[in-house]
Amino acid sequence: MSQAFSHQALFPSPDHTRKFAENLSASLHSGDVILLEGGIGAGKTHFARSLIQALQAKSGRVEDVPSPTFTLVQTYDVEPSEVWHADLYRLSHPDEIEELGLTQAFDDGICLVEWPDRLGDLWPENALLMSFEIEETSDHQDQRVITYSGDKDLWQRRVLDALPS
Repeated sequence: MSQAFSHQALFPSPDHTRKFAENLSASLHSGDVILLEGGIGAGKTHFARSLIQALQAKSGRVEDVPSPTFTLVQTYDVEPSEVWHADLYRLSHPDEIEELGLTQAFDDGICLVEWPDRLGDLWPENALLMSFEIEETSDHQDQRVITYSGDKDLWQRRVLDALPS
């Protein structure tokens, strides 16, 4: 296994987060798992929706990208691989994740998982973890600080190349 890397970036606006998601989407392929952690309203769903919409646009598709809070999982047939967007907030035990088919999707699709702490031992070792934090500025505007961590060989170049300038 390679070394882990960690990087932190400031996102001053939702548009900045959207641009990062669009840029990162271009480098994703089957087997990529992105774990999104942070409090309610921290920007996890905005990031996931932006990334999925970018993949849809590239595939010539346009469909609604709702939050999977109540459905638990939404899937999207896009190129280069089916995308699974999961919100595990309402799950109480890792066994429920197996029932959703999510562990198979970790190998076969591109997975975006909100509330990954619910995964327990099912946490994929090659996943990219994105931790979202809200930071209030002096003029009372919200910006996001996102910390990335994951396998250096798999993720470092892709994350750094995707950051908006």
